Amino acid sequence: MSTHVTALVLGVFFGFSLNKAGLTKYHKIVNVFRLTDLAVLKFMMTALVVSMTGVYAMRGLGWVTFPHVPATYIAGNIIGGLIFGVGMALSGYCPGTCAAGSGEGKLDYLIPGLLGFLVGAGIYGLTYQKVFPSISKIANKGSIVIPDAWNISPHLTVLFFALMSLFLFYLIDRVGLHRKESVS
Repeated sequence: MSTHVTALVLGVFFGFSLNKAGLTKYHKIVNVFRLTDLAVLKFMMTALVVSMTGVYAMRGLGWVTFPHVPATYIAGNIIGGLIFGVGMALSGYCPGTCAAGSGEGKLDYLIPGLLGFLVGAGIYGLTYQKVFPSISKIANKGSIVIPDAWNISPHLTVLFFALMSLFLFYLIDRVGLHRKESVS
C-alpha cells in the first residue's frame, strides 16, 4: 500500500474516531477552553501516545526511517501556537474537527473551516518572505527532537510521555482538575 493510501486510511479512521467520541460537537471544543470538559485533551493525548509508540516501534523494527526534522524555531512556534489557539478558542473549531464535521456534511464546520484554512494559508504565503527570516533568527534550536534534547532513549521518552498522560488523566478524572460546570 502506498504512503498516500495509508495516510488517507489513517485520516479517515482518525476522523471517524473524532466523530464517535463526540468531538465534532462545538460545545466539546469550547468547553476545553472553559476547562469544564477535557475530553478533547484526553483524546489528543491518547492519540499522541499511540502514535509515538507506533512510530518508534516501527522505526526500531526498521520498517520506517524518520525524515529530516526541520529546525525548531521557538519564537515562530510560540507565535503560531498563539494565533492557532486564539482562533480555535474564538471559533470553537479545530482543523481535525472541521474536517470530520465537514465529512458529516455540517455546513457550520465546512464554511468556517474552509475559510480558516484558506485565510491562514493566504496570510502565511503572503507574509512568509518578510516574517520568516526574522523569526528564524530568534531562538533557533536547529534540527532537534525531544529525545535528543533530553539526551535519553526515544523509548524512555515515549514511556515518560505515556506515564505523564496517565497521571494527567488521573488528575482530571479523580482529583477533579477540571472546573465544574456552573449552573445558571
